[in-house]
Amino acid sequence: MRRADRLFQIIQYVRGHRVTTAAELARALEVSERTVYRDIRDLVLSGVPIEGEAGVGYVLRKGFDLPPLMFTRDEVEALVLGTRVVSSWADSELGHAAESALGRIAAALPDDLRDRVLESRLFAPGFHVPPEVVKRLGLLREAAEERRKASVLYRDVNDACSDRIVRPLALSFFGSTWMLTAWCELRHDFRNFRLDRMESLQVTEQRFQDEAGKTWADFVRLMEAETKPRRWQE
Repeated sequence: MRRADRLFQIIQYVRGHRVTTAAELARALEVSERTVYRDIRDLVLSGVPIEGEAGVGYVLRKGFDLPPLMFTRDEVEALVLGTRVVSSWADSELGHAAESALGRIAAALPDDLRDRVLESRLFAPGFHVPPEVVKRLGLLREAAEERRKASVLYRDVNDACSDRIVRPLALSFFGSTWMLTAWCELRHDFRNFRLDRMESLQVTEQRFQDEAGKTWADFVRLMEAETKPRRWQE
């Protein structure tokens, strides 16, 4: 990590805690306490209102803030990669939104960081995501947001087809395909459905409300509490 990035991280860390010790900063930044003491001293000398002392802890005086678009080089790389992943693997609406957001961020960055956006060598080719999957992703993303049930003709792992009415809860990408986590009204249980196995998909006008035992939070709790594998995927 460049020293400039480390100084920025120190300010961010101290700002996010009531009192921060040098030992905590050293662990968070993976440097020695001696380095932290030196960095704190230099920040104070440059006008950053950090108060405290060695052995007690440090606080950042209220009212101090950094420019709203100050990023480290690695944070810029993360933004670029995230944008390219969304542009390549998500639906077109999300892709355009991600590119627009990155463009607005880049326009407000200092020259050296703006160059980082343009010169990044992190890519996320999306040629392996079929167009029909991308289309279903957009429909199901909207259905989950609007709490609308979906009617799906689904082909399972054994090539058997069945009609399902599902409550879309979340969408996840596993590196080869998108997966829908939903409450399945046929199985009366949670199920994960691969979007590339959907023979047809229609978002209905029927809305659903969160019910105890049928929400995304309930699914996560069940996953975390599992002691033996359950059959979640169809």
